[in-house]
Amino acid sequence: MSFDRHVLLSGCSGGGKSTLLAELRRRGFAMVEEPGRRIVAQETACGGDALPWIDLGAFARRALALASQDRTRAPQGCWVFFDRGEVDAATALMDAKGIPLDDSLGAKARYHQQVFLTPPWPEIYEHDADRRHGFEEAKAEYQRLTAAFHALSYDTILLPRLPVNERADFLLDRLRTSVRTA
Repeated sequence: MSFDRHVLLSGCSGGGKSTLLAELRRRGFAMVEEPGRRIVAQETACGGDALPWIDLGAFARRALALASQDRTRAPQGCWVFFDRGEVDAATALMDAKGIPLDDSLGAKARYHQQVFLTPPWPEIYEHDADRRHGFEEAKAEYQRLTAAFHALSYDTILLPRLPVNERADFLLDRLRTSVRTA
């Protein structure tokens, strides 16, 4: 299987990933929703404990498994955009339990070489029922993710703080450029 067109969007919680992915979907691209949000919905519905504010380790393990399933089920050979993924979950597991990235990720296939990161953006950051941590915790998470992607030799591209249509144009232009130079 080739995952070279599976593009990961990561970065700061509340940085606009979901809004950007909705714009990419509107433009006809395939996208995969964030594993964490789906897990929170499932665990909340059944009274489970695999929630980031109760048991971050259990939550991260579930997110890693779900992100892996998402990859195998996603279409091949076309651009597919992921709202977070295996690296995000492995980074959370490392933070919660000290498990090294290589141990969590093993020989899993890589995403597209370019990973797009949403920076901390206090003007759009919001709490909600599923995002209970504050902005300072979101910034710390962003720093851990940035370090993880660098350690895994991904090319991280910081998404500019622009209106969503311009952000989507920026991302797609960067991908077109990477395809032409590959």
